[in-house]
Amino acid sequence: MTASIESPLPLIGFAAFSGTGKTTLLKQLIPLLNQRGIRIGMIKHAHHRFDVDTPGKDSYELRKAGAGQVLIGSRHRWALMTETPEEQDDPDLNYLIKQLDHSRHELILVEGFKMLPFPKIELHRPSTNNPLLFPNDPNIIAIAHDGELAQPTTLPTLDINDPATLADFIVDYCALESGQPIQRSQGS
Repeated sequence: MTASIESPLPLIGFAAFSGTGKTTLLKQLIPLLNQRGIRIGMIKHAHHRFDVDTPGKDSYELRKAGAGQVLIGSRHRWALMTETPEEQDDPDLNYLIKQLDHSRHELILVEGFKMLPFPKIELHRPSTNNPLLFPNDPNIIAIAHDGELAQPTTLPTLDINDPATLADFIVDYCALESGQPIQRSQGS
């Protein structure tokens, strides 16, 4: 049984098969939400080994030498790289959510983790010939697509090529107030 996903902030996922355009859409959607004064925290699932560091750089060499964590910082940004050689499964989304600085965001967007139980917008392009996810996932809250759906639905349907409409849907769904600081309860 999969543990429930807990987040102190509104959390919306984007679920789709590879090649549907999740990252392309998010690159358009995030600036639209930022323009409304909504600060975004982002978690992206990777299905493969990845490295954010460059071979030959000091931080890479120190990590490869055996440092379990390397934090590199400058006046413009900082990044923490943590080795997880004991991990056999996908990363734990609840753990990743806790790693974000919640005081810096009003909304967390998640790309991937499509099998986990949290609110997600399904992205679907019939031209990819992939099956729809919503019939088997009660956590799908809307479908953004660009063609005829193979199955009727009562879920909200949105145009995948209209990021402004998706931004409106997310703001409404999460009850975010555009341009206004989000009021948090003491417990969050």
